[in-house]
Formats: sequence, structure tokens, C-alpha cells
Amino acid sequence: MYIPPAFAETDQAKLFDFIESHSFGLLVSAGQDPLCATHLPLLVDRAAGPRGCLVGHVARANPHWRQLAGQEVLVVFSGAHAYISPTWYQADNLVPTWNYVAVHAYGKCSLVEDEQGIARIIQDSVERYERSMPTPWTIDSGTPFFERLAKMVVGIRIELDRLEGKWKLGQNHPAHLRQNVAEILANQTTDDAREIARLMAETLT
Repeated sequence: MYIPPAFAETDQAKLFDFIESHSFGLLVSAGQDPLCATHLPLLVDRAAGPRGCLVGHVARANPHWRQLAGQEVLVVFSGAHAYISPTWYQADNLVPTWNYVAVHAYGKCSLVEDEQGIARIIQDSVERYERSMPTPWTIDSGTPFFERLAKMVVGIRIELDRLEGKWKLGQNHPAHLRQNVAEILANQTTDDAREIARLMAETLT
């Protein structure tokens, strides 16, 4: 990913926090087959391996998994983004742009096809995404339903080699100009605009 120094975010804990908050990623691989991409949620295991690991599962009916074993892959995690009008800076000789935050995760993928491994991935995923529900849904790994479900997916683990974070929030402009933009975004109606405003404000402190 192209990252000018002003936009680089290198704090690994912050990047993992971002992935956990925006865990629906885009898994991209090439291998010996045509370029392929799958949208899927991924969990972070910060303690696995020297740089952490991403864990998830794909549908067995999805042919993408057949090219993943042992392959170097990229996962793109996207956060808030917003169009920035040059008029908002209240300064001359500026152009339209787009502010956004994103993390790229690179690593080697391995498949998880044993029953216990797949069961753990499914259970961890359910617990992660149901925990905030008023009445969390649960699933019993000892039931025929679960066994049928487990046969329909393939688990994946991506041992991370590196993370790249890009916080493109106007840091290449003076603070007072960024403040002008952040104030306008904070008063817009979309969640993304308000989140970019909040993140821009963080760069001013």
C-alpha cells in the first residue's frame, strides 16, 4: 500500500485494535490460479506466532480455499472514509481528496480441516459476534446440526508477516486547516463523516 510518511500508522496494538473493530476483511490471493478475493470476517490472535495470526473460515463451496494453502495472502480491512471538499479548508490552491483509514495484513495462509480445529473457529466466531447481542445465540458442537455445519466450511489461519496502517487524515496540512475540515465533517449526517472528524481531531491533540 502506498503510504506517505505523514499518514503511516505503525503502532501494532492500534492496528490490531482497528482490525478487531473492522473485522470484515477482503482476503486476496493469487497463487497459481487467477487473482481471487473473498469477503469474510476474521478474528485476531495476537499471541500466535511472532507477529500474530488471523483466523476464520470460508464456505467449502467457495473454490478460493483450494488455492490458499501455503500461499502469501493480503487481507484489506477498511474503516471510515469521507470526501473532502477543498472549500472546507478555507484556503487557496487546494484540491478535492478523500480521507480514510485502512489496514493491510500480509501473511502465509494455512488450512484448518480437522474437526476440532474447525469447531474451535466456529465457536470463537459465534462468541465474538454474539457477545453484544441482548440474548446471545449459542451453538452446541455436539449436535448433528453443528456437525453438518462444520463439514460445509474450511478453516483458515494466516500467520502475519507484517501490518500496514494508513490514517489519511490531512496530516500533510497545517493544524488550523485540518480543524476547519474536522468541524464541517462533525456536523454532517453520515457515521463515516463523523468518525473521520473524530479521528482528525485526534491528530490535533
